[in-house]
Amino acid sequence: MERLNSKLYLQNCYIMKENERLRKKAQLLNQENQALLSELKQKLSKTNSKGNAAANNNIPDLNLSSSSTQNPSSSSN
Repeated sequence: MERLNSKLYLQNCYIMKENERLRKKAQLLNQENQALLSELKQKLSKTNSKGNAAANNNIPDLNLSSSSTQNPSSSSN
């Protein structure tokens, strides 16, 4: 029983470590996504100020669908 308990404990430690690694990766990807979205909005804003592409102003707000990565510390381990 103690051997099984030790095995499960090690598996749990590995899972928590992998979870943290994935959480950090998700945060970095979210930051990169936000930077790219900001850059895209700036380019479209410049284009729209010239009057060439007023119809392209329909960029969805990606923050609405990324709530799972906005607060990664809310889950309990």
